Amino acid sequence: ASCTNKQPVKDTDWDSYLGDKSVSHFSTLNQIDTNNVQKLVPVWTYHSGDTNQQSASQIQCNPLVINGVLYGTSPMLKLFALDATTGKLQWEFNPFADTTKTKVQLHVNRGLAYWSDGNDRRLFYGAGSSLYCIDAGSGKPVSEFGDSGRVSLKDGLGRDVSNLFINATSPGTVYKDLLILGTRVSESNPAAPGDIRAYDVRTGAIRWTFHTIPRPGEPGNETWEDPDSWEYTGGANAWPGMSLDEKRGVVYIPTGSATFDFYGGHRKGKNLYSDCILAIEAATGKLIWYYQTLHHDLWDRDLPAPPNLVTVERDGKKIDAVAQVTKAGFVFVLNRDTGEPLFPINEVPVPDKSTLTGEQPWPTQPVPELPRPFVKQIMTADDLNDIVPDSSQRVIREQLSQLETGNMFLPPSEKGTVIFPGFDGGAEWGG
Repeated sequence: ASCTNKQPVKDTDWDSYLGDKSVSHFSTLNQIDTNNVQKLVPVWTYHSGDTNQQSASQIQCNPLVINGVLYGTSPMLKLFALDATTGKLQWEFNPFADTTKTKVQLHVNRGLAYWSDGNDRRLFYGAGSSLYCIDAGSGKPVSEFGDSGRVSLKDGLGRDVSNLFINATSPGTVYKDLLILGTRVSESNPAAPGDIRAYDVRTGAIRWTFHTIPRPGEPGNETWEDPDSWEYTGGANAWPGMSLDEKRGVVYIPTGSATFDFYGGHRKGKNLYSDCILAIEAATGKLIWYYQTLHHDLWDRDLPAPPNLVTVERDGKKIDAVAQVTKAGFVFVLNRDTGEPLFPINEVPVPDKSTLTGEQPWPTQPVPELPRPFVKQIMTADDLNDIVPDSSQRVIREQLSQLETGNMFLPPSEKGTVIFPGFDGGAEWGG
């Protein structure tokens, strides 16, 4: 799109997923604002030409723009480079060109990670169960990275996951010479573990790993009734991306639920580090602090977006903080250095009885007092539509009367439970 302004500013790169390492979604460019946005007109259009025939075709990619070149991905997971001024294709990389080496495993892709050292400029993204390293100038795989430009995301997880689903839908974040990456895994068993790994940007070697399901002897293992849960339970994975405070050298990582999503009879306990905000030393993988936003998740309440790094002013002092949105419509605001809440968070008693064999819901859940929830969190018969005809109202009310409803922490049941807010937020991956 094009627009003119009397005070143009120097072009600014968009060289990180969602704007910068702190995922601020913000650009300093000021030529387009509320006074002239209605005057925008299309200047060029690029057609990837490869709709995904296996599922609903879509592009979720937040593209990068670096030195006048736009880098993005297509529905069929091709990586492309365009002249950002004209839309002309400069190069294209197809990870599935040789399907004799790589099984085609399509999924959404939300973006790329970029690293440079002088003339060495590299792009990283996940396609199928592989992480690819591509030269930003030529579009060719970087031969010295892993196996001719790729590494398997199934390697280095401590157990055999060769037949299990794993990919990386959101890009990792680059810290110095490391690419820190989470993954997407199955949401039912068998499932791969959701370990967070840091890869050497030059060689593809794994430099550190953080076990989101702790192993015996590791802190957090005591929150699982079976200390060997990591051997057969998966998930607790960081699929939506992460935030990085480069000055502190700390990466802030949101995790999701452990498998199964809606039943935890085989994983009794709080289940650290599922549904947590993790503050991890970026250089080493050492855990600095964690905050669990949901205990023993039975509702697929994955933390759905990278946390925002913000600064809050209180009593004349500025406090660096982490603000994490959730699928339930909460915002957890925590001190960036300590993980302590900036506003009261109460452990609220919740329904802790389940009719499902072996299930034991956790008796309390954390509920922030502030900020107030940004979505409605409870649905009862009083919320039903009173505009539809009486006959329809009667049918709906009869259906609702046969289900469990009225509390967002009601455990799933054979009778049927209204999960509200719904499975897709609240907040979603856009943040």
